[in-house]
Amino acid sequence: MFEPVPPPRYGGVERVVGILTDELVAQGHEVTLHASGDSDTKAELVAACPTSLRLAETGPFRDFTVAIYMKMMMDIVHRIDEYDVIHFHTGFFHLPTFHPHRHKSVTTVHMPMSLDPSVMPVMNAFREMPYIGISADQTSHAPLMNWRGVVHHGLPRTTYSEAAGGDYLLFVGRIAPSKRPDRAIEIARRSGLKLKIAAKVDAVFRDYFEETVEPHIDGTNVEFLGEVSDQDKQELYGGARTLLFPIDWNEPFGLVLIEAMACGTPVVAWNMGSVPEIIEDGVTGFTVDGIDRAVEAVQSTADLDRHRIREVFDRRFTAERMAAEYVRQYGELLAGEVGS
Repeated sequence: MFEPVPPPRYGGVERVVGILTDELVAQGHEVTLHASGDSDTKAELVAACPTSLRLAETGPFRDFTVAIYMKMMMDIVHRIDEYDVIHFHTGFFHLPTFHPHRHKSVTTVHMPMSLDPSVMPVMNAFREMPYIGISADQTSHAPLMNWRGVVHHGLPRTTYSEAAGGDYLLFVGRIAPSKRPDRAIEIARRSGLKLKIAAKVDAVFRDYFEETVEPHIDGTNVEFLGEVSDQDKQELYGGARTLLFPIDWNEPFGLVLIEAMACGTPVVAWNMGSVPEIIEDGVTGFTVDGIDRAVEAVQSTADLDRHRIREVFDRRFTAERMAAEYVRQYGELLAGEVGS
């Protein structure tokens, strides 16, 4: 509800929901999407509010977040007999209402389960709800939950295309201490390469941005682009020598990793969270544990085959594969089978 589906700029969860919804429709399924009214979908759209909440910051809807989510849940309850499967991406808002309907409900958890221990009493209270993880690392931090399996994210084959690459490094995502843009700046400086930063700055991290990132922005060695659209991402990823992913937390997936791979762009990423599941070391990039190794890896990415990187994306991270895996999960759920 905080972003339209799909989002115009930043918004990983909403982007994945939009991709999955449209691909399920393309595969012949009848789909209803409950989201904000400014969403754009091939499915039937049921809007709980006319405008996504982040884009309505100056409007009345921002003040009634919980009430809007409650309305969304009631919209679903009123139509529950119409639906074979209800697939939630809404965090925890739905758990009390749909616990009695868990035989036909499944929840994809998009957050890292290791981030905040205070969430575990909530998850334990509803541990019988069926959940799907987005990485094996994510699910390993909450082993008592009813995980039915793991489904890695996917992208449409046509969203991005293989490109020749260029001579700059790239950081894409959002500015936050856990994302470590300061590491990206240091890697670029020591590598003697320009760094382009395409990132969202939330108000809560404005001070961090001003203290840690902004002093280095000179438009020559470090260029800050702000949030970028999908159209701009193709040019950015395709023209980059390497994507830097210098995280300092257990990232549950990392959509930018497969966006870069779809363009044939190698990745240098910290060996944390989901990274070892997504990056094939020495093939699609390198996993590293420090700045020195990252600088070495940046030099080595010039030797990687960009066409082979795209081939790995086509084999492992397409929207078709993601939707097919979810359909299998739906079938097992309705058949009463134990998750895998």
